[in-house]
Amino acid sequence: MNAGVGTARRWILAAVTALGVSAFVTQLTLMRELLTIFSGNELVLGIVLGCWLLLTGIGAQIARGASSWSKPVPALLGTQLLLAILPSGAVLLTRSLPATMFVRGAELGVWETVVASLVVLGPYCLLTGLLLTLAPVVLARRSDSSSVGEVYFLDNLGDIFGGLLFSIFLVWWADPFRVVLIPGLLNIALASASAWVLGYRGYFFTGLGLGVGLLGVTLFAGLDHWSLALSYPGQRTIEKVASPYGLVVVTESSAQLNFFHSGVPLFSSHNIEQVEETVHPTMAQRPSARSVLVISGGISGTVRELLRYPGVHVDYVELDPALLHVADLHLPMEERLSTFVVEGRLRIVPTDGRRYVSMAKKVKYDIVIVDVPEPSTSQLNRYFTREFFARVRRLLNPGGVLSVSAGHYENVVTPELRELLSVLRRTLAAEFANVMILPLGRVHFLASEGPLSSEIADRLAQMRIQTQWVNKHYLQAALHPLRLQGLHRATVESDGPVNRDFSPILYYLHLKYWLSKFTWRIGALELTIVIGLIAYLIFCGPLQIAIFTTGFAGSSLVVVLMLGFQVLYGSVYSQLSWIITSFMIGLGIGSFVSNRFQASLRIWHLILAELLLAGFSAALPFALMGLSGAQALGLPEFVGALAIPALSLVVAIFVGLEFPLAGKLAFRTISGTAARLYTADYLGAALGALLASSWLIPYLGVIGLCQLVGAANLVSVFLLIWPSHRFIGSA
Repeated sequence: MNAGVGTARRWILAAVTALGVSAFVTQLTLMRELLTIFSGNELVLGIVLGCWLLLTGIGAQIARGASSWSKPVPALLGTQLLLAILPSGAVLLTRSLPATMFVRGAELGVWETVVASLVVLGPYCLLTGLLLTLAPVVLARRSDSSSVGEVYFLDNLGDIFGGLLFSIFLVWWADPFRVVLIPGLLNIALASASAWVLGYRGYFFTGLGLGVGLLGVTLFAGLDHWSLALSYPGQRTIEKVASPYGLVVVTESSAQLNFFHSGVPLFSSHNIEQVEETVHPTMAQRPSARSVLVISGGISGTVRELLRYPGVHVDYVELDPALLHVADLHLPMEERLSTFVVEGRLRIVPTDGRRYVSMAKKVKYDIVIVDVPEPSTSQLNRYFTREFFARVRRLLNPGGVLSVSAGHYENVVTPELRELLSVLRRTLAAEFANVMILPLGRVHFLASEGPLSSEIADRLAQMRIQTQWVNKHYLQAALHPLRLQGLHRATVESDGPVNRDFSPILYYLHLKYWLSKFTWRIGALELTIVIGLIAYLIFCGPLQIAIFTTGFAGSSLVVVLMLGFQVLYGSVYSQLSWIITSFMIGLGIGSFVSNRFQASLRIWHLILAELLLAGFSAALPFALMGLSGAQALGLPEFVGALAIPALSLVVAIFVGLEFPLAGKLAFRTISGTAARLYTADYLGAALGALLASSWLIPYLGVIGLCQLVGAANLVSVFLLIWPSHRFIGSA
């Protein structure tokens, strides 16, 4: 190094911190963009996050020989400059996927998602992993392990800054190119400054040119406008609004307005079938109904259709105010909800529907319509659980009716559909005396303590309600006795569990139903991956396995905490990002303590950390259920909302303690040690991210997953203590 060693180290340390900022912001931005393209459930989220972690681990492994590289500093500077500009290209590539990689209008399956994620994330993640292994080599003062833990801590510190930056400011920005511009310029500035101090003037001027070019293209090339059109081929984008809850997009095609929220199609204008099927069969059950609660979906026309009934007052709960604003801006004047608010027949409540039902105390309803999409995510599953139905029942007047829908019935009940509908029927029957299933366009469930009738056409005629779609002829065909009997027999005769908040079996069954649409089965590639993972674990040393299980535990338990937050306090993306930021702070605290006292730490400290992590895993489900019970008893919301980030902080401290300590115990060469441990950490975290939300929680439940995590950590403890003399100090 041509400058003072201390000055050069400080600039490189700052550059490593900037990498953490960039990685966190880029990860959240690309995940939002990919979820928009794939209209994603947690399986898509798990695939994207799993691919991110897997590719980063592979990148770390690629650089395991960096200790012998002749020019590690130029490699580090060049890598960081590339990492500054790659996120913008990744966003552009993501938005072009519908027009370049996939058949227009086709529903995308698992492998399409995997391939696209690998293509989009590959360049950035591989270079990130490479830099995490390369940085300790450049920073090392001597041949010891201190720089490995140092880089781990600074990367976590950058993640914290990135989390705060995204949670407070960037979450409100609609333009992803401007979001990734901020950390991109930070990377360029610090890499260029390091190059100047270290005497690599060519890299300094290259960074200067890249910074000017990136700034100019982002601000003046209109990338966001024309690339967004690639995401919605065949449609004209007329509005885009970002909020902490997601991205609202309105498009136009064939004189029809289409509303999307984070890529999920919500409704289209003139969708008479869906609106009438949601409203009239339910209202026909209680002709004298006067008070109606609508949870979500009201702007599609549901609220307007309800207000055709004389004397009816509607409370409409919708989470995202941006969606309400955009709808009022673009729908025809006669369809805008603001008109009915002025008339006094409509009250709009901009909050989470589950939260509203939990907190409402002094209001009662004759009808409750839950007009949410299918339970295709754990977030949506919250509206199909026994706990939610119990709270709705307390809001209903005597004999009141709950309406909810899921699945599509076209005269044939597939095994997957039978399971899904059976679980939903049993869940409703656990709280309501009467449950009726109506096979319309969607399968509608009506539940009540009072009587229910399928004579809907006659009742609508008596009420003098004119309909366009749900008329006498349509109802006679849709509700033919043979259809009703077939659906009833399929769901009543099939045994199924009850869907619960912390055992979301309905989400798992919907995922199974979705997967049944694709010709997807375990083949040679899948078996190769499984065999490769098993072989990797067999040939790993106990220290690598400990870091692998710790990475698996960290990502799995964060998924559990995010699910717990969604169930208890609603899907508030800005607050969920605080859970992740708290986790990063915990990692920073743990790694700082481990680095600070590294000289005095021994193998038994690692064993203790694993045992604490196993104990925390076993206790976590009961902590969440305790919060749920306390909420029902009137626990102030802010107390519980703070408790879950605090739990995230605690688990992350245990995780953060282990990496620097393992780096000391497993030390051979700087790059080899960093590569082995980062690979184990990222592979474990990738496995947790991929499996926890998409399969383990729906199939095993929260308690089952946490027991699995605790058992995995206990296995690593066993390997660490038997026979210890064979591997202490080895990887």
